[in-house]
Amino acid sequence: MPILLMRDIASESDRQMTPARHFDESNGRRSGISASHAPKIRYDRLPAITTTGISQFMTKFDVLTVGNAIVDIIARCDEQFLIDHKITKAAMNLIDAERAELLYAHMGPALEASGGSAGNTAAGIASFGGKAAYFGKVAEDQLGEIFAHDIRAQGVHYQTQPKGKFPPTARSMIFVTEDGERSMNTYLGACVELGPEDVEPEVVAQSKVTYFEGYLWDPPRAKEAIRDCARIAHENGREVSMTLSDSFCVGRYRDEFLDLMRSGTVDIVFANKQEALALYETDDFEVALTKIAQDCKIAAVTMSEDGAVILKSSERYQVDAIAIKELVDTTGAGDLFAAGFLYGYTQGRTLEDCGKLGCLAAGIVIQQIGPRPMKSLAEAGKQASLV
Repeated sequence: MPILLMRDIASESDRQMTPARHFDESNGRRSGISASHAPKIRYDRLPAITTTGISQFMTKFDVLTVGNAIVDIIARCDEQFLIDHKITKAAMNLIDAERAELLYAHMGPALEASGGSAGNTAAGIASFGGKAAYFGKVAEDQLGEIFAHDIRAQGVHYQTQPKGKFPPTARSMIFVTEDGERSMNTYLGACVELGPEDVEPEVVAQSKVTYFEGYLWDPPRAKEAIRDCARIAHENGREVSMTLSDSFCVGRYRDEFLDLMRSGTVDIVFANKQEALALYETDDFEVALTKIAQDCKIAAVTMSEDGAVILKSSERYQVDAIAIKELVDTTGAGDLFAAGFLYGYTQGRTLEDCGKLGCLAAGIVIQQIGPRPMKSLAEAGKQASLV
């Protein structure tokens, strides 16, 4: 059954240099401070970038992801349930605490799993064998403990300090219909408290790519944190990536997202077909692809069962979706596409191979319930002769 994948992601960075120039450790200078004993430092106290543009920090992480730390509560439902509860299908709907309680009360049997777009991407990178780090805010409560335990257990560096007991840790009620489509209803809670004080400058400086989710543009202080991360990354010769996250998110922040891309604040952008169309307010997909290629250094655009297209200036690579046995749940498909793509990118793989790794990861995660891979992506990559 040749279905597949990707609910989100598109656009990658045009700063794709040869692996030797891109991430050559021998060109960096050690700061003389070990990661385990490094004092907390502010981004504005980092050493100035050298005239050669090479990071003064050695690389410790392949990808740092920054996002909303959310615990997913996933249940199956029929189409009528969505209608009865006024839930917009296949979208992320922001809700308040009262509606969160109402929807939870009407949910059927549910699975709780640590989620959040960027957290899922970090977990996917770690599953491939990459070195991942994560910034995201939780509360000092049971769900916060679950989130922290899960992401660390998956091999991701996570040291963001919790916020206290109120507001509580974010949670997303995800309703999965028979067609495998997921409709998210998210109470942001503590995750909106992420701010500049949560940025670990040394982690940003030691990461080849810093990746953030477009959803972070909703909480104002998170924007400040992202801009700090982008500054530190670029001062240290690193790259910055984002996912557009959701077509409704694009609608809210279209001008700001375009400015991030055109100003060079973001080097790599991920989007799905719907998000790309929404970004340029067009119904013509070819027009959207042409424009995003002009605005991004590299763009990776996913197209569900039609795979993905990778764009870099005049270059274009079409990547097929993988064949799957059964479409179970599309939650996390775009997040895992980004994981596969960025894993390949930070290992110096071709753009086409990066796209194939993204399609592989997304194809695997949609055949299970939950947004984080239950099987080793490194093993899957070997079986597909991609790793």
